[in-house]
Amino acid sequence: MPAYKVIVQRNTLRFAAAHFATFRGDAEPLHGHNYDLIVEVEGRLAADSWVLDFGELKALAATLCRELDHRFLLPRDNPALSITDLGDAWQVAFTQRRYVMPKSDVCELPIDNSTAERLAEWFCRRLAAALSSRPNLTSITVGVEEMPGQAGWCTLPLTTDRSS
Repeated sequence: MPAYKVIVQRNTLRFAAAHFATFRGDAEPLHGHNYDLIVEVEGRLAADSWVLDFGELKALAATLCRELDHRFLLPRDNPALSITDLGDAWQVAFTQRRYVMPKSDVCELPIDNSTAERLAEWFCRRLAAALSSRPNLTSITVGVEEMPGQAGWCTLPLTTDRSS
C-alpha cells in the first residue's frame, strides 16, 4: 500500500516574534526570530485522489502564523517564570530581569517553554484539531525553523481520538 504525504512550507508560512527560552536554571536574553513553518500531513488518498488540498492546509497554517506574528511569545506554563496579569499588560520576571508588555503585543501560549520544539507542538495540536473531521489523515508533522538549518519538530498521530 503506497504512503502519501503533502507538505506546505515557508513562503506565506512565516512569522516574526520575540521570545526567550529558559534552560538549566538560566534564560536567554530577549531576542527575536523570523520563523518559517513546515507542515507535513500523511494519510490515505481520499475519493478524489488527494490527501488534502494544499490551499486549505496553507490557509489553516497561515492563520496560526498570523496569531503569533510580531508578538512576544509568552510560555504561560513555564515554572521558571513569574508571570503576573496586570489587566492591560503582562509582567514577566526571571531572576533579576523584569519585562512589562501590553497584552496586545503578547501571544499567551499554553506551553512550558518557547523553544522551537514546543512551538512546533502548539502548531501540531492546533492543526490536528482543525483537521479532526478528516478520517483519511493519519499523522501531522510540524517544523518550526528559527533560522535556516535550525528547526524544532513535532509529530502527532491523527486518529479519531485526538485527546492524547
